[in-house]
This record gives sequence, structure tokens and C-alpha cells, in this order.
Amino acid sequence: MALISLRVSDEVAAEFSAFAATQGGKSALLRRLIADALAAPAPRILALPVGRSEKVTVRFRESEMRQLAEVSHRRGMTRTGWIVALVRSRLGSPVQHSPSEHEALRAIVRELNRIGGNINQIARAANTSVLQGRAVEPDSAAIQEAKRVIERELAQLRNALSGNADYWDGWR
Repeated sequence: MALISLRVSDEVAAEFSAFAATQGGKSALLRRLIADALAAPAPRILALPVGRSEKVTVRFRESEMRQLAEVSHRRGMTRTGWIVALVRSRLGSPVQHSPSEHEALRAIVRELNRIGGNINQIARAANTSVLQGRAVEPDSAAIQEAKRVIERELAQLRNALSGNADYWDGWR
């Protein structure tokens, strides 16, 4: 039987040992994790690029250089960073977001989590009312406002994602 070893921080090792104790031990847990990983369907995206980076020279006209500078600046990236993100997105690598896109995505996730919590509260209240024999009267104004908030958040999500080398154009 082959042996696989790896190095992790002391903290990670301690946490893993504590968790593994509830799962039949470290070896049993590792065997199960490896078996699960091998049985999992292939990921939709390619793995992160590996190997040393190599230089590619590309020539652009002066007007194109101005456009590159403008687009990359708007995204909070360097020209090279934006070009690399564009090429990688076309090669199927994970999308690379600018700092402003990361912040926009975090804000959208927070808002969508709040919306999900509100929907759960509405469902709970409606279910409780039905169980108590009371009719549930929908508040159409509140429903329309929730719809507007969801549509606004989706538009912001599309905007944040489409800015990334138009990677998500087909998503709309």
C-alpha cells in the first residue's frame, strides 16, 4: 500500500485530528476524502495555471493602448493584469476579479443573504398563519419592493461579472 504525506501548519493538524477523531481516525478520513475526490465529476473549469510564467509580447496600436489603459484603470487593474485576466477567462481558468469587483460581489452576497432571510421569515409567518387557520393576505407593495431589490442586485451582479473580460455575457 502506498503512503502519501504532506506538511500542514500545527493549527491545521490539530483541527484535522480533532475532526478526524469523530470520523474514524485520520487515516480513515483521508482515505474517504481521497476516494470522494476521485469519484467526483470533473470540474467545469480548468485548474489554476501551473508552471513558471513565460513572457508573450503583443503589439497594439496607439489608440488601442489608450483604450487598454482606460479599461484597465476603470477596473482597478494594470494593463497587463487586465490582458492576462481576459486571456485566462477565454482559456477557461477561474475568472479574475478586480478589487472593486470583489467588493461589489461581497456586497451582493450580503444583500442576497438578507433577502433569503426575509423570504424565510415570510414563509414561516405564512405557514404559521395557515396552521392557525388564518388566511394569509399577501402585501403586494412589499412583494413588488422585494422584486425591485432582487432585480437591482441581479443587475449589479451582471455588471460586476460582465466587466470581467465579458466572461459572463452568455449568463444574462
